[in-house]
Amino acid sequence: MTVTVRFAPSPTGNIHIGNARTALFNWLFARRHDGRFILRFDDTDTARSRQEYADQIQKDLFWLGIHPDVTVHQSARFDTYAAAVEQLKQAGLLYPCYETAEELERRRKVRLSRRLPPVYGREALRLSEAQRADFEREGRKPHWRFLLPNFSDDPFAPARTEIHWDDIIRGPQTVDLASMSDPVLVREDGSYLYTLPSVVDDIEIGITHVIRGDDHVTNTGAQIALFRALGAEPPAFGHHNLLTSASGEGLSKRTGALSIASLAEAGLEPMAVASLAVLIGTSESVSACPDLDSLAARFDPTATSRGSSRFDPADLDLLNRALLYGMDFDAVAERLAARGIADERAEPFWLAVRGNIDRFAEVDGWWSIVNAPPPEQALAADDLAFVRQAFDMLPPEPWGSDTWKAWTDQVKQASGRKGRALFMPLRIALTGRESGPELAALLPLIGREGTLARRP
Repeated sequence: MTVTVRFAPSPTGNIHIGNARTALFNWLFARRHDGRFILRFDDTDTARSRQEYADQIQKDLFWLGIHPDVTVHQSARFDTYAAAVEQLKQAGLLYPCYETAEELERRRKVRLSRRLPPVYGREALRLSEAQRADFEREGRKPHWRFLLPNFSDDPFAPARTEIHWDDIIRGPQTVDLASMSDPVLVREDGSYLYTLPSVVDDIEIGITHVIRGDDHVTNTGAQIALFRALGAEPPAFGHHNLLTSASGEGLSKRTGALSIASLAEAGLEPMAVASLAVLIGTSESVSACPDLDSLAARFDPTATSRGSSRFDPADLDLLNRALLYGMDFDAVAERLAARGIADERAEPFWLAVRGNIDRFAEVDGWWSIVNAPPPEQALAADDLAFVRQAFDMLPPEPWGSDTWKAWTDQVKQASGRKGRALFMPLRIALTGRESGPELAALLPLIGREGTLARRP
């Protein structure tokens, strides 16, 4: 049996870091088991689904390094779902209900007032053919509920009916079907809710493992019952904890909070995002993994905690900086060349600046500083005189990694300056900044002629 997983976003907005967590959990699980990853667009809501969102979701997954083996659109499979609906109707497991939302809400409140669980009482099963016909003449259209197998002979006398599964992430789980309402599978307008198409697709595509957020734990009981009603054995299930914003709020595609597109646009490295999305809220220490293979080696779904985890974007900055610092020249040579950094100085330049950038794009600023004098900075009168004296003492070429020390040792002896008073004015004159890469590494890249051009 080939392990087959799926990531099933609705293309009604951009996916966020929480969605990426689910996608990565599935991708890494498939990678660990030499399996297949299916991208399934749950786009049965034709009014809200947009092609531009589907395109962006694919782009976001590619950016993270996730490349689906197969892509499926539920909007192309309505005939398959209709056949499943007919199968359930013929088996007496899908029944029409005519209550309005207001009527259902009133019944719910009555049950709560009587200290009863607010589950649907299956009143629609008591309707006669004549009553149904009357509703139809009134113009009412039925929604259709799946009759849960939580009774022996009388559907109006549900009894505790436990559904058990060994959750990949949470361990042994139990759901009592008697505590649930019969789920609506088909709306009044004939459109499908999530459950039916999802189960039908999982059966037909051969999904072996469903890994998703723990907000679906309770749904799993009803879905396992539906798998069996359709004559299929359910897949294995795993439910990971959810991510919230740093303030504890839930993430939403509608708000665009922490969307993958926005994180990519902000210049973050894909592996910084992937590392934090996967490792946060687990017993694993959160550190930057250089690639998905190394992340897969650390991925252990059973190490995931039960409670939700707060996602702080500030943590991404730390991981991003660590990733960049750990990249050797071969890993970035093409990216540097694409930005015009491709001569013989490219490698020593990268090694010089990689420890002083938070985003890769910041290399542009440092490359500019290496190649042209920065805007002249205002220096105090005594610092100005000191810098001019120091520039008059520049050693002859060739310059190497020891040139900075040789120069500043000579300047120190001549001026009597040391520490910050010695180095800061020189740094400002050379780079226009008060901090940055080691000047011992930058000075040979600037060269003697380029350095003299910075003499204030």
